[in-house]
Amino acid sequence: MTTTSTATAAATTHSAPVRRSSPSRQPSTLQLLRDTLRQDAAQPSPAPATAHIEGAPGPGFSERQVALLTAPLDRAHVRQREQGRSRVSYLEGWQVIAEANRIFGFDGWQRHTLISRCVSEHERPIGRERKSGWGVTYIARVRITITAGDRTVIREGSGAGHGIDADCGQAHESALKEAETDATKRALMTFGNAFGLALYDKQQRQVSDAKAVAAPQKQPHSTARADQGPQAHSSRQLLHRLPRRLPGAAISDLPGRVDHQHPPPALD
Repeated sequence: MTTTSTATAAATTHSAPVRRSSPSRQPSTLQLLRDTLRQDAAQPSPAPATAHIEGAPGPGFSERQVALLTAPLDRAHVRQREQGRSRVSYLEGWQVIAEANRIFGFDGWQRHTLISRCVSEHERPIGRERKSGWGVTYIARVRITITAGDRTVIREGSGAGHGIDADCGQAHESALKEAETDATKRALMTFGNAFGLALYDKQQRQVSDAKAVAAPQKQPHSTARADQGPQAHSSRQLLHRLPRRLPGAAISDLPGRVDHQHPPPALD
């Protein structure tokens, strides 16, 4: 019974018709539509188009920012200090940070300290009295990240700081702050003259001098003095018209007579 059933099942299986698609048969319109929909669903949809708005972030720095970055450095911001046998020009740390806020915006840039390490700490005499104190040196590396339109610009800089104080902790604090500030200035310097790039040129051709204040113009000689009224001016004109043969006493007494006859108007 089992053998007969198996043979019958096998015969049934082999006798079932098999559908085979003809290789020359073209896909139907419905099949083409389904394939197209699958391909569209697999591809990412394009971002919707947005209208250009004046002042909206662009592909990089704005025209105003480029103008500020390429403008000459104002010499009024430059400071000098003695270093060895020469004088060195530099920008103070607060000035550099203020320029970054002005050009990039308060929320347009970030500072991140990558490395901050003490490389030297030793006792040393300080001051004229040669009191015992500490000398500390730090090195730091800072990363500056700036948002320029729809781009992100990253610059890095390294710096060193030295602290000398009678208290060891105060010396560490001074050295650490100086190292981070120095690294920040070196990173921002790569953005242009506003951050001290012009100072690396020994001739300082991109450093502008302050505008000279124009001297006040002198008044013409014929202009009447401010403390003299029109009556005194008319008295002088009358004196010039008098004949020269009049006595000197009469001429000198004439302005008083004119003022007596034509007193100046009373002020309210």
